[in-house]
Amino acid sequence: METKLQVLSEDEKAQIHERSLKILANTGMRVRIKKGRDILKKAGAEVTEIEKIVRFPRQLIEDSLELTTKKFTLGARREGWDLEINAGNCYFCGDGEAANVVDPMTGERRPGTFDDWLKATKILDYADDLSVYWPLVSRSDLGKEKHDFVRFRSTLHRNFSKHVNDAVEHPREAPWFLEIIQTIFGDKDSIRKKHPVSYLLNSQSPLIIEDQYSEAYLEMLGYDIPVAVMPMPMMGASSPASMISTILMGNCEVLGYLCLIQAAAPGTPFLYAPVPILIDPRHGRYTGGSVEIGLFGAAVTEMARYYGLPAMAAGCGSDQHFPDIQTGYEKATNGLLTALSWPDILLGPGLTANQLDMCLEQIIIDLEVFRLNKKARQGYSTSDEKWLDDIIEKVGPGGNFIGEKSTRANARKGEWYYPQFGMHDSFEEWDRAGRPQLLDTARAEVERILATHEPLPLDEDVERELKSIERKARESLGD
Repeated sequence: METKLQVLSEDEKAQIHERSLKILANTGMRVRIKKGRDILKKAGAEVTEIEKIVRFPRQLIEDSLELTTKKFTLGARREGWDLEINAGNCYFCGDGEAANVVDPMTGERRPGTFDDWLKATKILDYADDLSVYWPLVSRSDLGKEKHDFVRFRSTLHRNFSKHVNDAVEHPREAPWFLEIIQTIFGDKDSIRKKHPVSYLLNSQSPLIIEDQYSEAYLEMLGYDIPVAVMPMPMMGASSPASMISTILMGNCEVLGYLCLIQAAAPGTPFLYAPVPILIDPRHGRYTGGSVEIGLFGAAVTEMARYYGLPAMAAGCGSDQHFPDIQTGYEKATNGLLTALSWPDILLGPGLTANQLDMCLEQIIIDLEVFRLNKKARQGYSTSDEKWLDDIIEKVGPGGNFIGEKSTRANARKGEWYYPQFGMHDSFEEWDRAGRPQLLDTARAEVERILATHEPLPLDEDVERELKSIERKARESLGD
């Protein structure tokens, strides 16, 4: 008996679909890439070139939904970490991409650096409950030249050996990206088969297919790189001021992108990944810790299932600027709502202050929140051996069950969740331990991981080739 959450009725999901078809046919989307407009026009869309508006006929959308690969595997360099998508699993993904780093002990807040990013990446690589990479924090001290891009990508794969979901910022970086992943994962056919990396695309709400990241992806056609499309319509700002209309807006933008991707490369694996958000009407700023975020995440997952598509959804957000009680209850609430809907990929640990700040200690706390959410979703087993009515009759009135074999067996078989973080002993034990606070424990765990974790190394020939690629990128600086 799994715990399930439903926020949209079947009729409401059908209405979202039908209203999306109407908007896309009548209003359409602005497609900023000439190559994208040409691809869609050839596929049957109506294109107004001067305004860069593309209108999508119903048949094109339905054909695109039919063409896309809905069940696939996201590969990993580390053995045993390939992820079966649309197969009933939920994987945790690092959130991103914060601009700042905050030290909760001192209150210091500063721009993120390459070293901050590297520490966070190593922690994500270590965590067994984290399956998918996102860059948690920006790297303000890293340049924008080709060799900087190569250094960043090479360092990423040296320090993270599970699945990587990310994007390429500019089309000129696409050839370097392809060269790096082929060096690490093999030739084009190997990448097509294993899917060791996937790609993130964001539309610009309302109703715009952006240029740079999308154009970069179109430069990499032929590698069958799975795509997650993540509109972020903001209720009351870049989408209308109601929750259902914000879901509708995100759905329109996903379907428009779906048509482009499938027209460009039919059969491309696709993740339905809108992250609807909202402003606080009192001051107009984005609020990431509101309960609506969890409700949005649940609705997104339900719409993905309506289309038979895998889902990526958000949770675990907070408005607070550092880990405290508010951070805990906000992340637990909106994270649980999304988790109970059970998306294929759930975002993500480590960020505070409406996703503006990254905190290493918060990663550790959020991993425990995810483990609790998974247990809540698991519900309880009602298989024959779990009823134990024969044991109730055996023990009878006034007895106890501590000494029963079934108690010992079930204590070892997952009937209980054993917390992996925090204080769960008596007051006396806590007092004897020096009355540690949660952040003290989290900081100690961060320090332990960074001091002891050794990421899975790349082969020596791969390392030599990556260094050669970086030298080549540095030498082509003026090209």
